[in-house]
Amino acid sequence: MLFNSIVYGPIHSRRLGISLGINLMPTDAKLCSFDCVYCECGFNQQVRHPLLPTAQQVTEQLRQKLIELNQQNTKLDVITFSGNGEPTMHPDFLAIIKQTVALRNQYAPQAKISVLSNSTQLFRPEVRQALMMIENRILKLDSAIDATMQAIDQPVNKQLKVQTIIDYLKQFDGDFTLQTCFLRGHNGNIQIDNTTDEEVDAWLNILPIIHPKDIMIYVIDRATPVETLEKISREKMEQIADRARQLGFNVSVSA
Repeated sequence: MLFNSIVYGPIHSRRLGISLGINLMPTDAKLCSFDCVYCECGFNQQVRHPLLPTAQQVTEQLRQKLIELNQQNTKLDVITFSGNGEPTMHPDFLAIIKQTVALRNQYAPQAKISVLSNSTQLFRPEVRQALMMIENRILKLDSAIDATMQAIDQPVNKQLKVQTIIDYLKQFDGDFTLQTCFLRGHNGNIQIDNTTDEEVDAWLNILPIIHPKDIMIYVIDRATPVETLEKISREKMEQIADRARQLGFNVSVSA
């Protein structure tokens, strides 16, 4: 499922409420630094010259949509950067965030701004600067074990290590929301299960190190490019959440 426009919605997000989406990646292909087995947008597509929206296009479409929603008396809970890939890969991400904050303040001051990110671009100072300008930095870590992270997220950079992501996350001094998808199944001959005792223990062990202010854990909810994945039961998800809560963390479960 690809988002065929720059600004889409509003939609009802099970985690964020009434959300107006912004897609900074191509409208006809997925472009991401991860290639997650559970991504609702499918796998990355080979595009020789991917066409990204300009900062001006994003600004104008967002302005028009916010004016339209005001005329309809539609209230937003959040403006969310998500879409067909990793939003922080956009070369003008900082400028777009600055413009979005200004438009939000003018037309939808009650709305928060969220960025759903896979954490791979946090080495760029301008990305960290942009993320600190918004309310909701929602940053992914699907496993604390390298082999499992590679199997689930399939990063384009095959040398990426969990410790590198942890080091990125530590730079926020806990002022972010950690997001983890729990799932099991297999991708060809590769078994996938980040709900085992070993996996959950490793995940719990990194929480005091990165100390997120909030944690969102969730299950697959739509069709996935790998069809052999299983949805984890709410009972299991609550068991994982309770273990994190016992460590003093605020955990929400979408199951």
